[in-house]
Amino acid sequence: MKFTLLLINKSKENYIDKGFKEYESRLKHYAKLETVVLELPKKLKFSSQELQKIEEGKLLINQLGVNDFLVLLDNHGSSVTSESFAKEIQMWQNRGLSSVCFVIGGPFGFSDEVYKRANYQLSLSKMTLTHQMVRLFFLEQLYRAHTIIKGEKYHH
Repeated sequence: MKFTLLLINKSKENYIDKGFKEYESRLKHYAKLETVVLELPKKLKFSSQELQKIEEGKLLINQLGVNDFLVLLDNHGSSVTSESFAKEIQMWQNRGLSSVCFVIGGPFGFSDEVYKRANYQLSLSKMTLTHQMVRLFFLEQLYRAHTIIKGEKYHH
């Protein structure tokens, strides 16, 4: 199974990038991961939140293949334990999904078009997290899920 992680805009924090690279490197032992950073045009930075969501949505939708299973990291999504997330990944593998695309959007959430295209919504916390921090936390959880599936000690 191939995993793709779609991100809006580059990280501005060195500590995030360092941690992200660490877990990206660890994850390579378990799964194929591609990270794609989509840049929103700078002129839109001062546009309305709704317009930013619409434009981000267009960028995201254009990156998706017809058969990609789309998972949105969204505060309205399902809150699950690390063990449940690992079981979910295992179920996707058992269903024969070949491509799962995780999306971490911008700070204002997703457009209606992206929500309609999504197959699953996942929340990392009921608390509000910056979309920069979500990158690191999510990648660690994806790595943790794979160690749980393999029965390795990292989880404990």
